[in-house]
Amino acid sequence: MIPFRRAAVRTPDDPGAGRRAAARVLAAGAASAVLAVGSLAVATPAGAHGKDGAGSSTTSAKRQQFTDGVSVPVITSPNIRFVANVPDTAGISGVFAKSAPYFYVSSTDSITVYDVSDPVRPRITGVLPNIVFENEAMNYGEKKVDGVTNRFVLVGVDLVEASPTAPDHIGRSNEVMLVDVTDPTAPRIRSRVPTTTNTHTVSCIHETDCQYAYTAGRNGTFSIVDLTDIDHPREVDADPATDGVQPFSSPAAGPNAAFSSGAGHKWNFDDAGYGVHTGSGGSAIFDVSQPTAPRLVATTDEHGVTGPWNDFIHHNSARPNAARFTAGQAPSVANGNVLLVTEEDYENTDCATAGSFQTWKIGGLDGTPGSVTPLDRINPVDAGEGVSAPHMAFCSAHWFDYHPAGIVAQGYYEGGLRLLDVRDATDIKEYGYVASGLSEVWDAYWVPQRNKNGVAGTARTNIVYTVDAVRGLDVYTVDLPGSAATTVPLLGAFGAGSDPAVTVLGLGLAALTGLAALRRRRLGPGAARPA
Repeated sequence: MIPFRRAAVRTPDDPGAGRRAAARVLAAGAASAVLAVGSLAVATPAGAHGKDGAGSSTTSAKRQQFTDGVSVPVITSPNIRFVANVPDTAGISGVFAKSAPYFYVSSTDSITVYDVSDPVRPRITGVLPNIVFENEAMNYGEKKVDGVTNRFVLVGVDLVEASPTAPDHIGRSNEVMLVDVTDPTAPRIRSRVPTTTNTHTVSCIHETDCQYAYTAGRNGTFSIVDLTDIDHPREVDADPATDGVQPFSSPAAGPNAAFSSGAGHKWNFDDAGYGVHTGSGGSAIFDVSQPTAPRLVATTDEHGVTGPWNDFIHHNSARPNAARFTAGQAPSVANGNVLLVTEEDYENTDCATAGSFQTWKIGGLDGTPGSVTPLDRINPVDAGEGVSAPHMAFCSAHWFDYHPAGIVAQGYYEGGLRLLDVRDATDIKEYGYVASGLSEVWDAYWVPQRNKNGVAGTARTNIVYTVDAVRGLDVYTVDLPGSAATTVPLLGAFGAGSDPAVTVLGLGLAALTGLAALRRRRLGPGAARPA
């Protein structure tokens, strides 16, 4: 999901008044919730967004139905098997550790650490109570400090953050929070740093030696955070000769028809020293071999800022096999010259035209503008391109993960989990699906293969995790191309289980639900929609 839509709270007399009022309400709600944290109870947290329309259900209402054991239809392809559900927290985002078998999940009220040494049986080991809007892409980093591996997750604060472990601090927009997860039983807030640009997402360039991280950014710019001292992070100044801290420039954070001032969204880094920045301005590739001096080497062509290739925002990306890139080769993920992109349009309630998954050919990395050109796009929840359910009105493409077998696992909110075959990048096909009437899949992840010491490599298992704002964490196995049928046994029914009571952190996030509903308000045709 994109950064908070400023147009949703504008007032005619003062363009910023509504935004400031919303922030004050949210901060007050967060502070009250922190005071209530001492009495944790069995409760259902409010979701990160709501659905517009009279009588429509919110995420929290759907989660309540799920935990109450409401029976709903499920549609699934035969090559996907449900293995387990861990419903303890309404998931928004997740990330795997590299050097140890852990998976971290962020919700609007907590950060939870899962032991995944047995990947089909995730087990909670630690929880940090933490209200945050919205941290939809929690990112991982680690580095050696005095010879000891320190593990941490980076939390981006869109609008507000509060935790009972730091009662004197209310986080505001444009702040990065570093949560130390070195001790999996006791995650803790280790440091914070404000930035001059939007922190909707914050990504390490090198996860296994995180010295620098880049923010989502906005208005054609982004920030670089220096993490050489993780106890005292700081923003890097792009131009020390001027007053104040100057951000860095990126066309991916530039404007399009939906964002008159521009909004960046995500940085994804590959194994060849490049970073791809996605946003309202399309996608831009940078050489990041010198992290504090990124060099623009490629951009999407005119299709990167116009429909149907970018009706709203380029959300996230991946460039498999990047180190194999050679200019002039036929487009193929095997050749490292195909960019995989989510184009999100979560405000569009027509599933046939909402955000899509796309492939783009990278023609060169020599700085020539417009050298990244479209190949194919698919919306698998569109009728005729997969399975669609009549309840769905919130079904844009969202976060995805690539498997070396050539299969992408992607979350489509109410559209569920979708598997996409990109072995022929010019002809994307749906490979499998799981969809339920009580589900909002925000993220999908292939579980990495690990060595005997628990260290993850580049290989992936056939196990998929989905982070679901209604169901929590789901585990699936997939019959991949050329592989034998999966034999992992089922551990339970596709539901909350025989005991619907779920212990979660009751932090009173009604304010977040109301704010997020504002974010989903669709503007009139042709209206300029600022970030």
